[in-house]
Amino acid sequence: MTARRQRILVVDDEAIITGTLALILGEAGYEVRTVGSVADGHALLLEGPPFDLVFTDLRLPDATGIELIDRIKSDAPDTQVILMTAHGSLDVTIEAIKHGAYYYLEKPFTPDQVLMLAARALQFGEISRENRSLKRALSTEGGAFGLTGRSPRMLQIVEVIRTAAPSDASVLIEGESGTGKELIAAAFHAQSHRAAGPYVRINCAALPSELIESELFGYRKGAFTGADRDKRGLIEAAAGGTLLLDEIAEMPAHLQTKLLRVLQDRRLRRLGDEREVAVDFRLVCSTNRDTAQMIQDGTLRKDLFFRVSTIRVKVPPLRERPDDVAPLAEHFLQTYAGKYQKRIRAISPAAFAILARYDWPGNVRELESVVEHAVLFAREDELRPEDLPEHLHAATAGRPAFAIPLHVTMEEIEREAIVQTLARTGGNVKKTAEILDYHRPTLYRKLKKFGLMGDVPAEEEGVENAAEE
Repeated sequence: MTARRQRILVVDDEAIITGTLALILGEAGYEVRTVGSVADGHALLLEGPPFDLVFTDLRLPDATGIELIDRIKSDAPDTQVILMTAHGSLDVTIEAIKHGAYYYLEKPFTPDQVLMLAARALQFGEISRENRSLKRALSTEGGAFGLTGRSPRMLQIVEVIRTAAPSDASVLIEGESGTGKELIAAAFHAQSHRAAGPYVRINCAALPSELIESELFGYRKGAFTGADRDKRGLIEAAAGGTLLLDEIAEMPAHLQTKLLRVLQDRRLRRLGDEREVAVDFRLVCSTNRDTAQMIQDGTLRKDLFFRVSTIRVKVPPLRERPDDVAPLAEHFLQTYAGKYQKRIRAISPAAFAILARYDWPGNVRELESVVEHAVLFAREDELRPEDLPEHLHAATAGRPAFAIPLHVTMEEIEREAIVQTLARTGGNVKKTAEILDYHRPTLYRKLKKFGLMGDVPAEEEGVENAAEE
Protein backbone atom coordinates (compact mmCIF):
# COMPACT_ATOMS: atom_id res chain seq x y z
CA MET A 1 0.00 0.00 0.00
CA THR A 2 1.38 3.43 -1.00
CA ALA A 3 1.97 5.80 1.91
CA ARG A 4 -0.15 8.96 1.95
CA ARG A 5 1.66 12.03 0.64
CA GLN A 6 1.86 14.72 3.29
CA ARG A 7 -0.28 17.76 2.40
CA ILE A 8 1.00 21.33 2.65
CA LEU A 9 -0.98 24.55 2.17
CA VAL A 10 0.73 27.84 1.25
CA VAL A 11 -1.15 31.08 2.00
CA ASP A 12 0.39 34.24 0.47
CA ASP A 13 -0.90 37.02 -1.80
CA GLU A 14 2.38 37.16 -3.75
CA ALA A 15 2.30 34.76 -6.70
CA ILE A 16 6.07 34.52 -6.80
CA ILE A 17 6.11 33.23 -3.20
CA THR A 18 3.35 30.65 -3.65
CA GLY A 19 4.86 29.51 -6.95
CA THR A 20 8.35 29.16 -5.50
CA LEU A 21 7.17 27.20 -2.46
CA ALA A 22 4.95 24.97 -4.60
CA LEU A 23 7.97 24.15 -6.76
CA ILE A 24 10.38 23.51 -3.86
CA LEU A 25 7.95 21.43 -1.80
CA GLY A 26 6.39 19.65 -4.78
CA GLU A 27 9.79 18.43 -6.01
CA ALA A 28 10.44 17.09 -2.48
CA GLY A 29 7.37 14.83 -2.80
CA TYR A 30 4.77 16.81 -0.87
CA GLU A 31 1.24 17.50 -2.10
CA VAL A 32 0.99 21.32 -2.24
CA ARG A 33 -2.01 23.68 -2.54
CA THR A 34 -1.76 27.48 -2.69
CA VAL A 35 -4.19 30.35 -1.98
CA GLY A 36 -3.90 34.13 -1.67
CA SER A 37 -6.06 35.05 1.34
CA VAL A 38 -7.05 33.96 4.85
CA ALA A 39 -10.66 33.38 3.74
CA ASP A 40 -9.62 31.08 0.88
CA GLY A 41 -7.12 29.29 3.11
CA HIS A 42 -9.64 28.71 5.87
CA ALA A 43 -12.22 27.41 3.36
CA LEU A 44 -9.70 24.96 1.93
CA LEU A 45 -8.75 23.79 5.45
CA LEU A 46 -12.39 23.01 6.22
CA GLU A 47 -12.92 21.00 3.03
CA GLY A 48 -10.59 18.14 3.99
CA PRO A 49 -8.69 15.91 3.92
CA PRO A 50 -6.64 17.69 6.57
CA PHE A 51 -3.39 19.47 5.80
CA ASP A 52 -0.31 18.40 7.71
CA LEU A 53 1.43 21.78 7.43
CA VAL A 54 0.57 25.37 6.52
CA PHE A 55 2.99 28.10 5.42
CA THR A 56 1.23 31.46 5.88
CA ASP A 57 2.38 35.01 5.33
CA LEU A 58 2.09 37.44 8.23
CA ARG A 59 0.49 40.22 6.16
CA LEU A 60 -2.49 39.14 4.02
CA PRO A 61 -5.23 41.20 2.27
CA ASP A 62 -8.12 40.26 4.55
CA ALA A 63 -6.48 39.35 7.89
CA THR A 64 -3.13 38.52 9.48
CA GLY A 65 -1.29 35.23 9.54
CA ILE A 66 -1.68 35.23 13.34
CA GLU A 67 -5.46 35.21 12.93
CA LEU A 68 -5.21 32.28 10.51
CA ILE A 69 -3.08 30.39 13.05
CA ASP A 70 -5.86 30.86 15.63
CA ARG A 71 -8.43 29.44 13.21
CA ILE A 72 -6.21 26.50 12.30
CA LYS A 73 -5.48 25.59 15.91
CA SER A 74 -9.17 25.82 16.74
CA ASP A 75 -10.36 23.64 13.84
CA ALA A 76 -7.35 21.34 13.24
CA PRO A 77 -4.94 21.37 16.22
CA ASP A 78 -2.75 18.65 14.65
CA THR A 79 -1.91 20.87 11.64
CA GLN A 80 1.49 22.53 12.07
CA VAL A 81 2.01 26.15 10.98
CA ILE A 82 5.09 28.09 9.83
CA LEU A 83 4.68 31.86 9.71
CA MET A 84 6.42 33.74 6.87
CA THR A 85 7.40 37.37 7.26
CA ALA A 86 9.62 39.95 5.65
CA HIS A 87 9.55 41.89 8.91
CA GLY A 88 11.10 39.26 11.15
CA SER A 89 11.68 40.16 14.75
CA LEU A 90 11.79 38.45 18.12
CA ASP A 91 8.39 39.92 18.99
CA VAL A 92 6.79 38.42 15.87
CA THR A 93 8.37 35.03 16.54
CA ILE A 94 7.18 34.93 20.15
CA GLU A 95 3.68 36.06 19.18
CA ALA A 96 3.42 33.40 16.47
CA ILE A 97 4.59 30.60 18.76
CA LYS A 98 2.23 31.74 21.52
CA HIS A 99 -0.62 31.28 19.06
CA GLY A 100 0.53 27.77 18.15
CA ALA A 101 2.97 28.19 15.24
CA TYR A 102 5.80 25.70 15.02
CA TYR A 103 8.32 28.36 13.92
CA TYR A 104 8.76 31.25 11.50
CA LEU A 105 10.46 31.70 8.12
CA GLU A 106 11.94 35.06 7.22
CA LYS A 107 11.88 36.27 3.61
CA PRO A 108 13.93 35.96 1.49
CA PHE A 109 14.55 32.27 2.11
CA THR A 110 16.51 29.45 0.50
CA PRO A 111 15.16 26.06 -0.62
CA ASP A 112 17.24 24.35 2.09
CA GLN A 113 15.65 26.52 4.80
CA VAL A 114 12.17 25.68 3.53
CA LEU A 115 12.76 21.94 3.34
CA MET A 116 14.51 21.76 6.72
CA LEU A 117 11.71 23.62 8.51
CA ALA A 118 9.01 21.62 6.73
CA ALA A 119 10.63 18.30 7.67
CA ARG A 120 11.03 19.30 11.32
CA ALA A 121 7.48 20.65 11.62
CA LEU A 122 5.99 17.54 10.04
CA GLN A 123 8.06 15.26 12.28
CA PHE A 124 6.96 17.23 15.33
CA GLY A 125 3.33 16.85 14.25
CA GLU A 126 3.71 13.09 13.83
CA ILE A 127 5.24 12.71 17.30
CA SER A 128 2.47 14.79 18.88
CA ARG A 129 -0.25 12.78 17.14
CA GLU A 130 1.39 9.49 18.11
CA ASN A 131 1.60 10.48 21.77
CA ARG A 132 -2.01 11.67 21.89
CA SER A 133 -3.18 8.53 20.13
CA LEU A 134 -1.24 6.36 22.57
CA LYS A 135 -2.73 8.14 25.58
CA ARG A 136 -6.25 7.74 24.21
CA ALA A 137 -5.64 4.04 23.48
CA LEU A 138 -4.27 3.29 26.93
CA SER A 139 -7.08 5.23 28.58
CA THR A 140 -9.76 3.53 26.49
CA GLU A 141 -8.37 0.10 27.26
CA GLY A 142 -8.11 0.87 30.93
CA GLY A 143 -4.43 0.25 30.25
CA ALA A 144 -3.13 3.26 32.10
CA PHE A 145 -4.34 2.35 35.63
CA GLY A 146 -2.59 5.59 36.55
CA LEU A 147 0.51 4.35 34.68
CA THR A 148 1.98 6.02 31.62
CA GLY A 149 4.22 4.17 29.19
CA ARG A 150 4.37 2.57 25.78
CA SER A 151 7.40 0.28 26.03
CA PRO A 152 6.69 -3.45 25.61
CA ARG A 153 7.75 -4.17 29.21
CA MET A 154 5.35 -1.60 30.67
CA LEU A 155 2.52 -2.78 28.44
CA GLN A 156 3.23 -6.30 29.67
CA ILE A 157 2.87 -5.09 33.28
CA VAL A 158 -0.45 -3.50 32.36
CA GLU A 159 -1.61 -6.85 30.98
CA VAL A 160 -0.49 -8.65 34.17
CA ILE A 161 -2.53 -6.18 36.26
CA ARG A 162 -5.57 -6.63 34.05
CA THR A 163 -5.32 -10.43 34.23
CA ALA A 164 -4.24 -11.02 37.83
CA ALA A 165 -5.81 -8.16 39.80
CA PRO A 166 -9.23 -9.85 40.18
CA SER A 167 -7.61 -12.76 42.05
CA ASP A 168 -6.51 -12.81 45.70
CA ALA A 169 -3.02 -14.04 44.85
CA SER A 170 -0.16 -12.28 46.64
CA VAL A 171 1.91 -9.86 44.57
CA LEU A 172 5.58 -8.93 44.84
CA ILE A 173 6.67 -5.79 42.95
CA GLU A 174 10.43 -5.39 42.46
CA GLY A 175 12.24 -2.38 41.07
CA GLU A 176 14.57 0.51 41.77
CA SER A 177 13.39 3.50 43.80
CA GLY A 178 11.30 5.89 41.76
CA THR A 179 10.12 3.41 39.11
CA GLY A 180 6.45 3.56 40.07
CA LYS A 181 6.00 0.52 42.31
CA GLU A 182 3.39 2.28 44.46
CA LEU A 183 1.26 3.10 41.40
CA ILE A 184 1.35 -0.54 40.32
CA ALA A 185 0.38 -1.69 43.82
CA ALA A 186 -2.53 0.76 43.85
CA ALA A 187 -3.61 -0.51 40.42
CA PHE A 188 -3.75 -4.10 41.67
CA HIS A 189 -6.09 -2.93 44.44
CA ALA A 190 -8.22 -0.66 42.23
CA GLN A 191 -8.78 -3.39 39.62
CA SER A 192 -9.62 -6.11 42.15
CA HIS A 193 -12.96 -7.15 43.64
CA ARG A 194 -11.64 -5.60 46.88
CA ALA A 195 -11.51 -2.09 45.35
CA ALA A 196 -14.34 -0.88 47.60
CA GLY A 197 -12.45 -2.11 50.68
CA PRO A 198 -9.58 -0.38 52.49
CA TYR A 199 -6.14 0.07 50.95
CA VAL A 200 -3.66 0.05 53.83
CA ARG A 201 0.04 0.75 53.40
CA ILE A 202 2.98 0.36 55.76
CA ASN A 203 6.57 1.23 54.90
CA CYS A 204 8.72 -1.32 56.69
CA ALA A 205 11.85 0.78 56.13
CA ALA A 206 10.33 3.88 57.72
CA LEU A 207 9.50 2.33 61.09
CA PRO A 208 11.87 1.18 63.84
CA SER A 209 11.93 -2.63 63.89
CA GLU A 210 10.41 -2.74 67.39
CA LEU A 211 7.32 -0.82 66.17
CA ILE A 212 6.60 -2.83 63.01
CA GLU A 213 5.19 -5.76 64.99
CA SER A 214 2.70 -3.70 66.99
CA GLU A 215 1.70 -1.73 63.88
CA LEU A 216 1.08 -4.88 61.84
CA PHE A 217 -0.42 -7.21 64.44
CA GLY A 218 -1.91 -4.82 67.00
CA TYR A 219 -1.86 -5.36 70.78
CA ARG A 220 -3.95 -5.84 73.91
CA LYS A 221 -4.03 -3.30 76.72
CA GLY A 222 -1.06 -3.85 79.06
CA ALA A 223 0.93 -5.88 76.51
CA PHE A 224 3.88 -3.50 77.01
CA THR A 225 4.66 -0.19 78.64
CA GLY A 226 2.46 2.46 77.07
CA ALA A 227 -0.16 0.03 75.79
CA ASP A 228 -3.05 1.71 77.61
CA ARG A 229 -5.78 0.39 75.32
CA ASP A 230 -6.55 -2.38 72.85
CA LYS A 231 -5.44 -1.59 69.31
CA ARG A 232 -6.00 -3.57 66.14
CA GLY A 233 -3.07 -3.78 63.72
CA LEU A 234 -2.92 -2.84 60.07
CA ILE A 235 -3.50 -6.43 58.97
CA GLU A 236 -6.89 -6.36 60.69
CA ALA A 237 -7.53 -2.83 59.42
CA ALA A 238 -7.14 -4.15 55.85
CA ALA A 239 -10.07 -6.54 56.28
CA GLY A 240 -11.90 -6.88 52.97
CA GLY A 241 -9.20 -4.86 51.20
CA THR A 242 -5.51 -4.81 50.35
CA LEU A 243 -2.41 -4.49 52.54
CA LEU A 244 0.74 -3.06 50.93
CA LEU A 245 3.99 -3.89 52.70
CA ASP A 246 6.39 -1.40 51.14
CA GLU A 247 10.05 -2.46 51.35
CA ILE A 248 9.21 -5.86 52.83
CA ALA A 249 12.89 -6.78 52.66
CA GLU A 250 13.47 -4.49 55.66
CA MET A 251 11.20 -6.58 57.92
CA PRO A 252 13.08 -8.24 60.83
CA ALA A 253 13.56 -12.02 60.52
CA HIS A 254 11.33 -12.96 63.49
CA LEU A 255 8.45 -10.96 62.00
CA GLN A 256 8.91 -12.67 58.66
CA THR A 257 8.20 -15.96 60.42
CA LYS A 258 5.11 -14.51 62.10
CA LEU A 259 3.81 -13.01 58.85
CA LEU A 260 4.32 -16.33 57.04
CA ARG A 261 2.14 -18.04 59.63
CA VAL A 262 -0.61 -15.44 59.14
CA LEU A 263 -0.50 -15.93 55.38
CA GLN A 264 -0.74 -19.71 55.78
CA ASP A 265 -3.50 -19.78 58.42
CA ARG A 266 -5.28 -16.48 57.73
CA ARG A 267 -5.41 -15.93 61.48
CA LEU A 268 -3.34 -13.73 63.79
CA ARG A 269 -2.78 -13.09 67.48
CA ARG A 270 -2.34 -9.56 68.78
CA LEU A 271 0.58 -8.82 71.09
CA GLY A 272 -0.41 -9.77 74.65
CA ASP A 273 -3.52 -11.65 73.52
CA GLU A 274 -4.26 -15.35 73.96
CA ARG A 275 -6.90 -15.72 71.29
CA GLU A 276 -6.57 -15.61 67.52
CA VAL A 277 -8.77 -13.69 65.10
CA ALA A 278 -9.53 -14.48 61.47
CA VAL A 279 -8.21 -12.02 58.91
CA ASP A 280 -9.25 -11.41 55.31
CA PHE A 281 -6.89 -9.34 53.17
CA ARG A 282 -4.96 -9.38 49.92
CA LEU A 283 -1.19 -8.88 50.32
CA VAL A 284 0.90 -6.77 47.95
CA CYS A 285 4.61 -6.29 48.72
CA SER A 286 7.31 -4.18 47.14
CA THR A 287 11.08 -3.95 47.40
CA ASN A 288 13.97 -2.12 45.77
CA ARG A 289 16.43 -4.79 46.91
CA ASP A 290 17.78 -7.85 45.06
CA THR A 291 15.58 -10.62 46.48
CA ALA A 292 17.78 -13.43 45.15
CA GLN A 293 20.81 -11.96 46.93
CA MET A 294 18.81 -11.43 50.13
CA ILE A 295 17.66 -15.05 50.16
CA GLN A 296 21.26 -16.13 49.67
CA ASP A 297 22.37 -13.83 52.51
CA GLY A 298 19.63 -15.13 54.78
CA THR A 299 17.98 -11.74 55.29
CA LEU A 300 14.82 -12.84 53.45
CA ARG A 301 13.20 -16.16 54.21
CA LYS A 302 12.86 -18.31 51.11
CA ASP A 303 9.49 -19.72 52.20
CA LEU A 304 8.13 -16.21 52.79
CA PHE A 305 9.44 -15.09 49.41
CA PHE A 306 7.55 -17.89 47.64
CA ARG A 307 4.41 -17.10 49.65
CA VAL A 308 4.39 -13.38 48.81
CA SER A 309 5.46 -13.72 45.14
CA THR A 310 2.67 -15.77 43.60
CA ILE A 311 2.53 -12.93 41.10
CA ARG A 312 5.91 -11.31 40.55
CA VAL A 313 6.24 -7.97 38.76
CA LYS A 314 9.68 -6.59 37.89
CA VAL A 315 9.54 -2.90 37.03
CA PRO A 316 12.37 -1.88 34.67
CA PRO A 317 14.30 1.33 35.40
CA LEU A 318 13.59 4.25 33.08
CA ARG A 319 17.01 3.95 31.38
CA GLU A 320 15.92 0.51 30.09
CA ARG A 321 12.68 1.82 28.59
CA PRO A 322 13.59 5.00 26.70
CA ASP A 323 10.33 4.83 24.73
CA ASP A 324 8.53 5.86 27.94
CA VAL A 325 10.40 9.13 28.42
CA ALA A 326 8.26 11.05 25.90
CA PRO A 327 4.77 10.04 27.14
CA LEU A 328 5.83 10.40 30.77
CA ALA A 329 7.31 13.85 30.14
CA GLU A 330 4.15 14.97 28.33
CA HIS A 331 2.00 13.61 31.15
CA PHE A 332 3.97 15.54 33.76
CA LEU A 333 3.96 18.63 31.52
CA GLN A 334 0.16 18.65 31.44
CA THR A 335 -0.04 17.99 35.18
CA TYR A 336 2.24 20.83 36.25
CA ALA A 337 1.18 23.28 33.55
CA GLY A 338 -2.32 22.93 35.01
CA LYS A 339 -1.12 23.10 38.60
CA TYR A 340 0.87 26.29 38.05
CA GLN A 341 -1.62 27.73 35.53
CA LYS A 342 0.92 28.12 32.73
CA ARG A 343 0.08 27.89 29.03
CA ILE A 344 2.72 25.41 27.94
CA ARG A 345 1.69 23.22 25.04
CA ALA A 346 4.73 21.08 24.27
CA ILE A 347 8.35 20.14 24.81
CA SER A 348 10.63 21.51 22.10
CA PRO A 349 12.62 18.97 20.04
CA ALA A 350 15.89 20.40 21.42
CA ALA A 351 14.72 19.98 25.03
CA PHE A 352 13.44 16.49 24.35
CA ALA A 353 16.81 15.52 22.85
CA ILE A 354 18.38 16.28 26.24
CA LEU A 355 15.71 14.29 28.10
CA ALA A 356 16.20 11.35 25.73
CA ARG A 357 19.98 11.20 26.27
CA TYR A 358 19.92 11.39 30.07
CA ASP A 359 20.28 8.13 32.07
CA TRP A 360 17.63 8.94 34.74
CA PRO A 361 19.28 7.42 37.84
CA GLY A 362 16.28 8.65 39.84
CA ASN A 363 13.88 7.03 37.37
CA VAL A 364 10.32 8.32 36.86
CA ARG A 365 10.40 10.28 40.10
CA GLU A 366 13.42 12.25 38.83
CA LEU A 367 11.79 12.88 35.45
CA GLU A 368 8.72 14.26 37.20
CA SER A 369 10.90 16.59 39.28
CA VAL A 370 12.78 17.78 36.18
CA VAL A 371 9.58 18.56 34.26
CA GLU A 372 8.09 20.39 37.24
CA HIS A 373 11.28 22.50 37.47
CA ALA A 374 11.14 23.24 33.73
CA VAL A 375 7.47 24.26 33.87
CA LEU A 376 8.17 26.64 36.73
CA PHE A 377 11.02 28.34 34.88
CA ALA A 378 9.57 28.27 31.35
CA ARG A 379 8.96 31.67 29.76
CA GLU A 380 7.59 30.46 26.43
CA ASP A 381 4.65 28.20 25.59
CA GLU A 382 6.95 25.22 25.11
CA LEU A 383 9.75 23.82 27.26
CA ARG A 384 13.20 24.72 25.95
CA PRO A 385 16.70 23.46 26.86
CA GLU A 386 17.37 26.52 29.04
CA ASP A 387 14.34 25.60 31.21
CA LEU A 388 15.87 22.25 32.21
CA PRO A 389 18.01 21.86 35.37
CA GLU A 390 21.73 22.43 34.93
CA HIS A 391 22.71 18.89 35.91
CA LEU A 392 20.96 17.51 32.80
CA HIS A 393 23.02 19.75 30.53
CA ALA A 394 26.23 18.73 32.31
CA ALA A 395 25.39 15.02 32.16
CA THR A 396 24.48 15.01 28.46
CA ALA A 397 27.08 17.48 27.15
CA GLY A 398 29.14 15.91 24.38
CA ARG A 399 27.38 12.57 24.80
CA PRO A 400 26.50 10.87 21.51
CA ALA A 401 22.95 9.67 20.95
CA PHE A 402 24.22 6.13 21.54
CA ALA A 403 27.62 4.56 22.18
CA ILE A 404 29.11 1.88 19.96
CA PRO A 405 31.66 -0.45 21.62
CA LEU A 406 35.11 -0.84 20.09
CA HIS A 407 35.81 -3.60 17.56
CA VAL A 408 32.16 -4.06 16.62
CA THR A 409 31.47 -4.61 12.92
CA MET A 410 28.80 -2.79 10.91
CA GLU A 411 27.03 -6.10 10.47
CA GLU A 412 26.83 -6.58 14.24
CA ILE A 413 25.59 -3.01 14.69
CA GLU A 414 22.91 -3.53 12.05
CA ARG A 415 21.79 -6.83 13.58
CA GLU A 416 21.53 -5.27 17.05
CA ALA A 417 19.56 -2.30 15.66
CA ILE A 418 17.07 -4.71 14.09
CA VAL A 419 16.82 -6.83 17.27
CA GLN A 420 16.19 -3.82 19.52
CA THR A 421 13.68 -2.23 17.15
CA LEU A 422 11.77 -5.53 16.84
CA ALA A 423 11.66 -5.72 20.64
CA ARG A 424 10.31 -2.17 20.92
CA THR A 425 7.62 -2.79 18.29
CA GLY A 426 6.60 -6.13 19.82
CA GLY A 427 7.86 -8.04 16.76
CA ASN A 428 5.96 -5.91 14.23
CA VAL A 429 8.00 -6.30 11.03
CA LYS A 430 6.11 -3.57 9.15
CA LYS A 431 6.66 -1.00 11.90
CA THR A 432 10.30 -2.07 12.31
CA ALA A 433 10.89 -1.54 8.59
CA GLU A 434 9.35 1.95 8.78
CA ILE A 435 11.47 2.98 11.77
CA LEU A 436 14.73 1.69 10.25
CA ASP A 437 13.82 3.04 6.80
CA TYR A 438 14.08 -0.35 5.10
CA HIS A 439 11.88 -1.65 2.33
CA ARG A 440 10.02 -4.55 3.89
CA PRO A 441 11.48 -7.18 1.52
CA THR A 442 14.96 -5.90 2.43
CA LEU A 443 14.20 -6.30 6.13
CA TYR A 444 12.96 -9.86 5.57
CA ARG A 445 16.22 -10.62 3.77
CA LYS A 446 18.25 -9.27 6.68
CA LEU A 447 16.13 -11.16 9.22
CA LYS A 448 16.91 -14.33 7.31
CA LYS A 449 20.61 -13.42 6.98
CA PHE A 450 21.00 -12.74 10.71
CA GLY A 451 19.08 -15.87 11.75
CA LEU A 452 16.24 -13.90 13.28
CA MET A 453 13.47 -15.79 11.52
CA GLY A 454 12.81 -18.89 9.45
CA ASP A 455 12.64 -18.93 5.68
CA VAL A 456 11.21 -15.79 4.09
CA PRO A 457 7.67 -16.41 2.75
CA ALA A 458 7.75 -17.17 -0.96
CA GLU A 459 5.79 -14.07 -1.92
CA GLU A 460 8.10 -11.79 0.13
CA GLU A 461 11.16 -13.44 -1.37
CA GLY A 462 9.80 -12.77 -4.83
CA VAL A 463 9.23 -9.11 -4.03
CA GLU A 464 12.72 -8.90 -2.51
CA ASN A 465 14.36 -10.43 -5.54
CA ALA A 466 12.50 -8.03 -7.81
CA ALA A 467 13.63 -5.09 -5.71
CA GLU A 468 17.24 -6.25 -5.84
CA GLU A 469 17.32 -6.53 -9.64
